[in-house]
Amino acid sequence: MGRPDLEKMDLDELKRLQKDVAAAIATYQERQREEARALLEKQAREMGFKLEELAVPASRRKGRASPARYRHPENPTLTWTGRGRRPNWITAALEEGRTLEDMQV
Repeated sequence: MGRPDLEKMDLDELKRLQKDVAAAIATYQERQREEARALLEKQAREMGFKLEELAVPASRRKGRASPARYRHPENPTLTWTGRGRRPNWITAALEEGRTLEDMQV
């Protein structure tokens, strides 16, 4: 695949490309996570355990993860709790005229 000439793209094309790249990164990371989990499950089985037996229960972890309050409209794997810095996909959606209420879970 050739590299697109970013200098010749208009703002809408650039934003679309940014959205596509963010979605591709998210799906790549999810595939990697699934592969790692499958490998760990296989190794645990070979040693006579279930992965759940070896993982630290959520109740014993320090701190608690906040539930997602916002979800990307086109890529549900992208979420944001509403805490901390706004993700780029939230900022881009707001610039496109969407509201935070449009993206609430």
